[in-house]
Amino acid sequence: MRKKLNITEGIFPMPVLMVATYNEDGSVNVMNAAWGTMQERDHVVLNLTETHKTVKNIKARGAFTVSIADAAHVVEADYFGVESGNRVSNKFQNSGLTANKSEIVDAPVINEFPLCLECEFVEYQNNKYGCGVIGRVVNVTADESVLVEDKIDMALVNAIAFDPYTHGYYKVTERVGEAFKDGLPLKK
Repeated sequence: MRKKLNITEGIFPMPVLMVATYNEDGSVNVMNAAWGTMQERDHVVLNLTETHKTVKNIKARGAFTVSIADAAHVVEADYFGVESGNRVSNKFQNSGLTANKSEIVDAPVINEFPLCLECEFVEYQNNKYGCGVIGRVVNVTADESVLVEDKIDMALVNAIAFDPYTHGYYKVTERVGEAFKDGLPLKK
């Protein structure tokens, strides 16, 4: 028997994305965004409202980065979600993390997160079913510690996912199958 739950945002896992921008004064701003995904091969979409400091920065600078949060930095990742850049201007400094300027876009790359997508701002959609920030991925970098033969090993990334049912974070580490291959025997 199935039971009705009092929840609407029930897709699991949800990514834990660290969206980084520069503030007007050049300091680093980072927010935690679970509402984001790939729109197509080279475009990301972030469902963010215009009230976020991050959205204001993206529009002003024309760029942002998206890092995949990892288990080693769950405290910092959560902090970026519970503190607002509109309220605390030195939020990134308070985290103790470090960043370097992207060589491609006008946005910071957070050194401690192992995987980073560098994005050019494309547009902001704010109509009834608009998806918020859309960006084109122009570069992807990974720390060498998560590479095996120049390919990303997601088990080494130790990415975390957000659970909207209990508000928990979970490690995404074990490979359980081969995409576009395991289901082939069922094709008739």
